[in-house]
This record gives sequence, structure tokens and C-alpha cells, in this order.
Amino acid sequence: MKKISIYVPENAVIEAISPPYRLFTSANQFLQASGKKPLFDVEYVGMSNYVETNDGEYRIKINRLIKDVIKTDLVVLPAIYGDVGTAIKANEQAIPWIQAMHTKGGEVASLCIGAFLLGETGLVNGKKCSTHWAYYNEFKERYPEVEIVDGAVITDEGKIYSSGGANSLWNLLLYLLEKYTDRETAILASKFFAIDIDRDSQSAFAMFSGQKNHTDIEIKKAQEFIEVNIQDKFTIDELADKYSIGRRTFERRFKNATSNTVIEYIQRVKVEAAKRSFESSRKNITEVMYGVGYTDTKAFRDLFKKITGLTPIEYRNKYNKVPQLTI
Repeated sequence: MKKISIYVPENAVIEAISPPYRLFTSANQFLQASGKKPLFDVEYVGMSNYVETNDGEYRIKINRLIKDVIKTDLVVLPAIYGDVGTAIKANEQAIPWIQAMHTKGGEVASLCIGAFLLGETGLVNGKKCSTHWAYYNEFKERYPEVEIVDGAVITDEGKIYSSGGANSLWNLLLYLLEKYTDRETAILASKFFAIDIDRDSQSAFAMFSGQKNHTDIEIKKAQEFIEVNIQDKFTIDELADKYSIGRRTFERRFKNATSNTVIEYIQRVKVEAAKRSFESSRKNITEVMYGVGYTDTKAFRDLFKKITGLTPIEYRNKYNKVPQLTI
């Protein structure tokens, strides 16, 4: 029997707590229905007997206090709720327990922004970790020794796992279920919960929001210029000259302020504009490509796929909201 300990953090997100419980308990039922023995012993663990989530909207009854859990096979760290710093502070006494469970051979899996609790343990220092795309910068600032994986739905660092944003936590849970059981059981669970079992990137869902949470006025002006002039081509030297800054200094300040190089920022702004065009218009691939300043079809296709995980045609077919005209 494999022990699954779902840590219910103080300041928890209810939507990330029930999925691991439901998946592994349902897997027991699937196994029994096929004549096999149930494999998972699933429980909620926490620092107190009841934990309130979503600002007190829900109340979770804890099966065992973490001080009574001496060893487990898997610790699941659901997403935390509200201000990250406040949530980390509220759960700081659980960090040594998570570390101890891993030292004793247990695996650890973080769901969405539960990655911040994983980051606090130091277990992913020098390793890869995934979290919700909207928290990349904050995660990088708090845990500079961790390699945040841009766009990854799940990461596997050998007994340490993490998932990307929101519903991608299901992909990690299915990944673990397949590892602990077999492909057949994981596929059955994916059908039962209506989850795409093989989705491996959240890039197509990430909105490049501009990264203007900084105080460098000239760089903000440069960002706004890039975003307004997506059809145009301009060099880094031209941008630097426009704001009377030397090229090297401009590149350094831009990277410090936005966490992107100038070229990366330009590319991502153009791809974001292309995504919106694919979603809300009947323009063909060439029209969209020209609209964001590209004339090389292969270069545009390669860049678009690198950033979103889909080709332009795949993205348009999947996300276009405008009924296509039929002749």
C-alpha cells in the first residue's frame, strides 16, 4: 500500500486540495473493479485538525497532524492562496517536515503555486521546477538557485515533481498515477475526469502581460514603444538611441527590469499579438504574420511554436472563436 499524504497548507486553494484525493481514491476503485487490490492509502495532513481555505470559504478536516506522520511515500503540496509571502509565513513550520519526509525516501509533488512551499525546502535548488506562468518572476526572485521551467506543465527531477498552472495539476497527478500503476489505469482515470493525459505544455495558455512591475522609466517607455509598433522592425541600437542609452547599458537594464532580453521581449510581444489575432479574426496565417512584422514564414512558424508549443495553424484551429464562413 502506497501512502499518499496531501498536505493541506494554511492559506490553501480548495481547488488544488480535492483533485489528488479524488484521483488516488478513484484509482483504488478502478483497480478493484479490474480484480486488483487497492494500492493507495490517501489522507489529508496538516498542522491543525481543521484548515480553512480560500479566506475561510471552506474548512477541511485533517486526518492526521504532520507531527504524527513519521514516514510517507508521497507528499503533495497543493497551491497556496492569496499573498505568497503571507502564505509562506503561515506554513513555515511545515517546511522541516517536508524535508524530513523526503530524506526518509518520500517523493514530493507541488501543484501550481504550491511550488513556493517546495522552493522553501531547498529541495529544488540547482534543479528544475514548474509553477503557474503568472508567478514566474516572483518565483525567480525568491529562489534564484532554482531553474524555473518556462511553459512546462510538469517537471520530474527524480522524486521531486512540480506542475504548471491551474488545471495542469491534473496532468502531474495522472503522470504519477501512471508511474505508480500502469498506462491503462491512468488512461481510465483521464477519461473519468475528462483530462487530456498527454498535454505537456502550458505555453499556449500563457498571456504575455508586459512585465512592467518595475521602476525603470526609460525601459517602460521602450516596452510601450515595442508593444505599439508590433508591425515594425527595429534594432536594439535604434531602441537604445531613442532613449539616449548606450546599447550595453540598455540591454542590461532591460533584462534586469523585465527578466527578458530585448529580443525575447520583442518576439513574445509579437507572438502574443499573433495569438490574439488568431483567436478573434478570420485572417489567414500570412496576414497575421505580416501584421506582426514577419515576412519569413518558416521563422514565424518556428518562433510561434517555440513560445506557444503549437504551430500557428494548430493554435488557430484550437482557439479561434470566430465562426468560419462557408462558401
